[in-house]
Amino acid sequence: MIDTDWAFDRYESVRGLLPQARFGLSSQQGRDLGDTVADYDAYVLDAFGVLNRGETAIEGAVERMASLRAQGKRLMVLTNAASYTRAEVLAKYHRLGFDFTADEVVSSRDVAFAGLPQLPAELVWGAAAAPEDDFSDAPAGVQIEHLSDDPDLLHRAGGILLLSNARWSADNTAMLTQALRDNPRPLVVANPDLVAPREEGLSLEPGLFAHEVTEATGGRADFFGKPFGNAFDRALARLGDLPRARIAMVGDTLHTDVLGGAAAGIGTILITDHGLFRGHDVAPYIAKSGIRPDWIVATT
Repeated sequence: MIDTDWAFDRYESVRGLLPQARFGLSSQQGRDLGDTVADYDAYVLDAFGVLNRGETAIEGAVERMASLRAQGKRLMVLTNAASYTRAEVLAKYHRLGFDFTADEVVSSRDVAFAGLPQLPAELVWGAAAAPEDDFSDAPAGVQIEHLSDDPDLLHRAGGILLLSNARWSADNTAMLTQALRDNPRPLVVANPDLVAPREEGLSLEPGLFAHEVTEATGGRADFFGKPFGNAFDRALARLGDLPRARIAMVGDTLHTDVLGGAAAGIGTILITDHGLFRGHDVAPYIAKSGIRPDWIVATT
C-alpha cells in the first residue's frame, strides 16, 4: 500500500544517496508561515503540499503569499515538478491565483536541462515525459524524443531522461532495467521525488523508478532537484547576497525539502497538513529519521 509510512521507509532506504546535513535539537511550533516572519527575509517554497495539492491551491496559500510580499519578504518557488516547461508551470500557478514571476520559479527540469551530460551529436535522449511535452526548452543542440513513441528508443538512445510519471508503469521500469543492463548509458532524473501528494492520494514519481533501476543494475543515476545541491544553488543564486540564515526552505517532506534545505545551510519549515504527513503526527518520523526542521507549522 502506497501511504505515508511506505513512502517514509522508502526514503530512508535511499538515505545514503542523499545529502548529509546537521539539524538543531528542537523545532519551533506555529500555526502558519505568518508565525515565522521574524526569523526570515526570504522563503524558498515547495509547490506540492505547500502551494497546491495536485491541481488545487491550498486554502489560504494565495493570501499568505500576498501577506509575505506586503511585509517585504522575498519569494522563490523551487519545485521538483519536471513534466512541464517553466512557462507552463508559471501559467499553472497564475491559474491557481498566485502572482509569481518567471524569475521567482526554479524547477528541477531547468536544473536538469542545464546539467545534461553531452552525448555524441548523432545520439538522442529517450525521455519518459508527459504526452504533450515538446521539449521546446531543451538546450540548443540537444535532441530529446519520447520513449513511449518508439519502443526501440529504449535501446538506441544515448541516454535516458526521466521527467514525468505519465505513461510509466512497473513494466517500463523492468524494460529500462534490462536495457541498461544490456547497454549501460547515462540515466538522468529531473524529478528526484519518490512520491507526490495529489487530491486522491500519493502518486509514484520518477525518483522512485530511478532507484529501482539502479538498485537492480548496480548502476548510478544523476539526480537534479531537491534535496540535491544543484537545485538549491540555482534558487539561492537568485536571492543574491541575503544571509542564508535569513532564508527558509518551506516544504512538506523531510527527505527532500527539510534535508535539502539544511544541507544548503538555510532554515527549514515543515508544513504538516497538506502533503506527505497529512493526517499524521510528524514527531515519530522526525525522531526516526533525525531530520528535524527549524519550524513545524500546520499550514501555509
